[in-house]
Amino acid sequence: MTHHFAVIDLGSNSARMTIWSIEQEVVKPVKRLKEMVRLSEDMGSSRILQPAAMARTLKALQGFKAELDKYDDIDLKAVATAAVREAKNQKDFLKRVKNEAGLTISVIPGTREAEYDFLGVINTLPIQNALIMDTGGASTELILVQNRKLQHLVSIPFGSVNLSERFLNPDVISAAEYFALSTFIQQTFNSVWWLRRAQNLPIIALGGSNRTLAKIERRKEKLADFEAIHGYRMPTQQANNIFKEILSSDRAAREAIPGLSKYRADIIVGGLMPVISMIRYLDSDRLTFSQFGLREGALYDHLNTRAVNQREH
Repeated sequence: MTHHFAVIDLGSNSARMTIWSIEQEVVKPVKRLKEMVRLSEDMGSSRILQPAAMARTLKALQGFKAELDKYDDIDLKAVATAAVREAKNQKDFLKRVKNEAGLTISVIPGTREAEYDFLGVINTLPIQNALIMDTGGASTELILVQNRKLQHLVSIPFGSVNLSERFLNPDVISAAEYFALSTFIQQTFNSVWWLRRAQNLPIIALGGSNRTLAKIERRKEKLADFEAIHGYRMPTQQANNIFKEILSSDRAAREAIPGLSKYRADIIVGGLMPVISMIRYLDSDRLTFSQFGLREGALYDHLNTRAVNQREH
């Protein structure tokens, strides 16, 4: 009997859904959907989800629901992260999602997001000691892994969308803007008491902005499947060179860089600053990219729960 499991990850920049088929012990992804909804657009300091952003998101979720309805035996885990977590109109929005898209979405804390990231990475990459860094649209999760165990985690309330909106011109970025953002990120890292323990460890980079680095590099190397970046490693110097190219381009030039999605051109500098700053902060010699994070972590959590339940019956 084939069972299906789906995870919806409603982020600040994108809404994503993966559906897996589970037959005995064999798990296969059967559908992946992604919509760039930019839900946290113009939330600003008032922390209110805006009408246009909510409309885009509801439309995407209705599409997800139509896909889900094609499956008979399916369990769904639908979670929302930073944008909805911080929104003052969270309750109203979730009610609309229920009424207009027929989906019940639970808001998870950043710490839970970090735990899912850890599960997604540890089950798919052979790492021993590392810092996992998931840069999203409005939050960044940091997880220190020692001997394959989760030692420390923190969720920082900044990401590609809110850093860009707060500090950077979407077209040409000035030295003063860059300096203000760089200083802000540095001060934030200084406030995470355990972060120095990750000194010299490789950084496992997650999230759409970070993955863009790998896609640009793989495009440059003319690799056939430039999107297949799971486990791809990049020396620090390469990451810095790509970032410098992006930083010195205006928006139109950034949109033309192969591997960089047009939808990200206005927020990519803000989205990459955290990982570029972290490389310097920890003196890391390389980045390793992970395509798997929250959704896959939720899948492993589901599989573990199922296994426990089956043993108990």
